[in-house]
Amino acid sequence: MDSQQSPAPGTLSWRLSSHPITLLTFLAFRSSSLLVYLFGLLFTENLVLIFIITILLLAADFYYVKNIAGRRLVGLRWWNEVDPSTGDSKWVFESSEPGTKTINPTDSRFFWLANYAQPLLWVALAVLALVRFMFIWLPLVVIAMALTITNSLAFSRCDRFSQASNIAGSAFSTTGLAGNIAGGLVGRMFGRG
Repeated sequence: MDSQQSPAPGTLSWRLSSHPITLLTFLAFRSSSLLVYLFGLLFTENLVLIFIITILLLAADFYYVKNIAGRRLVGLRWWNEVDPSTGDSKWVFESSEPGTKTINPTDSRFFWLANYAQPLLWVALAVLALVRFMFIWLPLVVIAMALTITNSLAFSRCDRFSQASNIAGSAFSTTGLAGNIAGGLVGRMFGRG
């Protein structure tokens, strides 16, 4: 067999991605904060430097996943709006139209696997910090958990909203009064506020 063969469909290989640069950047951001947190003390004993670099990487990861990787890899995006008159917070979910974008299964698998695995890893690191009595690292781990869990929950809700909208849209036709009513009902079911 030729060693230069492309991977078989269904395997977890970045070479099958529709957006390989986006996918590799996404995976780099996802892993970089964990790697700095885990191995930073091998290169420096400066806890503050490790803390700051990890926070900056977590913030960059949060932004990149929320605004770029989610939209390009799985066709989903979310944000939070605050009504200025009432101060109520409302989550807004956006998904690509079903007919306009085909989601690559490889991109989707990588996205959802990394999206759910990273919060679990940070929870495990929080437990490890507690067990080892390394309380100095807890604020960093809590911030990491907050950012990664927020992204995971928001994208999960966004995906559910997208699937429900697609079902309602195909059942009632997306044009016309019935489609608008179905879309409004689905939006209220999954929207906060």
